[in-house]
Amino acid sequence: MSGKRFSLKYIIPSILILFFALYTNIVQAYTPQTLYDEVWKLINTKYVDANENGQNWQRWRHKYDKAIKTDEDAYVAIDTMVASLNDPYTKFLNPEEFAEEGQSIQGTLFGIGIQIGIRDGKLLVVSPIEETPAQKAGLMANDEIFEIDGQSTKGISVKEAADKIRGKQGSSVTLMIKRGNLIKKYSIIRDKINVKSVSIKEPKTVKLDNRIGYIILNSFLSSSASTEMLSALKTLNNKEGYILDIRSNPGGLLTNAITMSNMFLNDGVIVSTVDRDGYKDTQRSNGNPVTRKPLVILIDEGSASASEILSGALKDNGRAVLVGTKSFGKGLVQEINKLPGGSGINITIQKYLTPNGTDINKVGILPDIEVKNTEKDVKNNHDEQLDKAQSVLKEIMASQAKEKTQSVNLNQTLKLIYN
Repeated sequence: MSGKRFSLKYIIPSILILFFALYTNIVQAYTPQTLYDEVWKLINTKYVDANENGQNWQRWRHKYDKAIKTDEDAYVAIDTMVASLNDPYTKFLNPEEFAEEGQSIQGTLFGIGIQIGIRDGKLLVVSPIEETPAQKAGLMANDEIFEIDGQSTKGISVKEAADKIRGKQGSSVTLMIKRGNLIKKYSIIRDKINVKSVSIKEPKTVKLDNRIGYIILNSFLSSSASTEMLSALKTLNNKEGYILDIRSNPGGLLTNAITMSNMFLNDGVIVSTVDRDGYKDTQRSNGNPVTRKPLVILIDEGSASASEILSGALKDNGRAVLVGTKSFGKGLVQEINKLPGGSGINITIQKYLTPNGTDINKVGILPDIEVKNTEKDVKNNHDEQLDKAQSVLKEIMASQAKEKTQSVNLNQTLKLIYN
């Protein structure tokens, strides 16, 4: 909300956010060495850059043959090999991390239910998830976490903090929270977190016209996200227009982005993906939208991957007006590969292009109307971006209502003439 980018965000205890998932089951005799070999082969055949970041990939083929004895040896060797790609989205996951990723896709996690991030060297609560122990305990966005179970968070990474905060269902974690000048200790019982991707609660920062439906889409990761979006649109079917808020939405499944784009598009291209061999696959609208009502989308620098696919598709096709700030700029597609022994690796296998053929990786999508929320806005609990989105939507609604009236009057005139 403040316009500053968090270095990384986690939904506790989620480890990685992706926007494309394809499980590849590998059946073979498992040893630490074969695990390393399998990762090498997958990257050699699937990685989007056939030059593997300008290096001879063969140099890694037998580099650690004599050094790998245990699973931990294999994990370290794989991490070192993968790091040479200089791609933050291609990442090896040990069995614990891979299981957590699967839970995230299923929409069920275990923890206290907060998103966290680091800003200006401080560990902050990005937001508590609705109806979770964190929210019920009273944690709020922008709370500073400066102790976890009595240990200082100074210099801590987001992953390290996530590892400390998560834990078994029924166990407790104690957080020392600083909110303004107040310091308070919170002891919170960890529980099963059913992550909701979509919310239609009225915002507290702006009073919305009762003709407007407000939808917050937090993530595309859950397999139920598209179903939740469809349900939200049906619930708000009596509204004359919609504001779709995908600010700070880090992405999720490509399939969800395509499905949701179809809910709003009459026709046109949604997205194209291009692999290492230059093969281009284009996804088009099915021409059967759920709604044709006016739409404004809120984006910011935290809107990434699947958020950019959806907003790019609706912007390029003239279906929605984008309000906010430039998006993150993640135009790469990852594939999730299950490995022997319960581990996995996420590999960047494609880049994607918006309908206009734009590669937005490391560039982002520009809003039609740029609006920034200032520190003063945050302090005063005001959302200037949402306020602007409402005024834009009301203008569109008024314009369409006028056109409809003129059309009706014209039809009536024609009837009089020909009758």
